[in-house]
Parts: sequence; C-alpha cells; structure tokens
Amino acid sequence: MPTVPSRLAVLAELGDRPDYEAAGRRWGIPPGLAFMIATGLPADGSDGLAPEDYRRPGMLEGSTQHLVNPPAANPTTKPHILEWIRRRARADQAMQGAAGRDLSPSMGRPPARSGK
Repeated sequence: MPTVPSRLAVLAELGDRPDYEAAGRRWGIPPGLAFMIATGLPADGSDGLAPEDYRRPGMLEGSTQHLVNPPAANPTTKPHILEWIRRRARADQAMQGAAGRDLSPSMGRPPARSGK
C-alpha cells in the first residue's frame, strides 16, 4: 500500500516545475491525487475557482483534467483474455448450437413492405 505524502512533501518534490505524473510515480499514487494533496483542489475541474486559487503553490496553468483520467486499456486485445473467451464459448451449449447457424443480416427479417 503506498504511503500518502504530506502537502509539504509533494510541493518539495515538485519544485518550480510541477510534474504531477512524476510525483505520482515517486509516491505510488495517481497524479490527480498528488495535485489534490499539493493544491487542495480536485484535478477534474469540478470546482469553480476564485482568482486567488490560481496563485496556490503547485497550481498548473490550463486544464488539469488529464491528471484524473488515465488512458483506457482494452483487455480484449490481450491473448490470455481472448483464450479465456474462446474456452467459455466452447463450454457453452447455446454458443455451440449457434455456431452452425447462418447469421447473415437477411436471416430472420420479415419481408420488406410496399410503401403503397
């Protein structure tokens, strides 16, 4: 379990050039949490900030949204996940029954109606 640093520790880590991604890696916490510890503000931009908020130590210019939304990972592209899905489908009787059916888009559709 990571140790949550104090505000002073995060600000000391940041120095004059705030890099919350690096501070987060150093402390083993998300960069948005490092930002919140340093500034007392959420990084998701949910607060309406007063002019004096922009003068807080550790404050960044511009958006901080990138600190709270890490890139998404699609687990279906991982070979072990695809193999797990294959095993589950092979073991499922309904899936086995569906495997031999024609699933083209025209199957099961009612005939088109005349516009008259």
